[in-house]
Amino acid sequence: MYVFGKNVAHEILNSNKKIKKVYISDKFNDIEIIDKIRDKKIPIQKLQKNEMNKKVSGLHQGIILDVEDYKYSTLEDITSDENALIVILDHIEDPHNFGAIIRTCEATGVSGIIIPEDRACDVNGTVVKTSVGTSEKVKIVKVKNLVNTIKKLKKIGFWIFGTDMMGTDYRKLNYSGKAAIICGNEGSGMGRLVSEECDFIASIPMNGTVNSLNASVATAIIVFEAMKVRGL
Repeated sequence: MYVFGKNVAHEILNSNKKIKKVYISDKFNDIEIIDKIRDKKIPIQKLQKNEMNKKVSGLHQGIILDVEDYKYSTLEDITSDENALIVILDHIEDPHNFGAIIRTCEATGVSGIIIPEDRACDVNGTVVKTSVGTSEKVKIVKVKNLVNTIKKLKKIGFWIFGTDMMGTDYRKLNYSGKAAIICGNEGSGMGRLVSEECDFIASIPMNGTVNSLNASVATAIIVFEAMKVRGL
């Protein structure tokens, strides 16, 4: 998997993630990064800008790292804590939204993120770039069926908080104990079967002319509120 950008490079180089090779542009001059690459004895290949642009479709800032694919966690890895807070992404497809949500989860200390195997964005280079490399610090679980997974969570004591325009003011809900917050798809929101499994529906009051927020923004607002309620 290719990941790219200076901030991502710093994060990855400071982690234990295996780096197969590093590509840098012939004008790349970040001495700190170059020294770290050399200290780790990672192969470096210099390329011209047009060659770098062909490798990835994002702002690479002159550096691309070829790293091992992201290693997903298991459901057990993120549910053992008696005060676990989990974020469930109901078919989020935009890698920028996914990356921003990962960054929020890392900043707030969320126990983990659950994503479905189908019709959803995986952890890719753009996601890693948008998360500023924090994807390496957040446990992400990929499951075959979200509804069945939510049923399992409920059986082990989790309260499920869905998100929708028609619900209870998110500030009036209690997110204590084991809790899972669901972020719906960018266009269609939560699926019907997923929504039916929710114990509560959280809504963000709107006073302006827009009637909805970007998925990652809405998730951040509710996750930070949950952490506030928990005294964290």
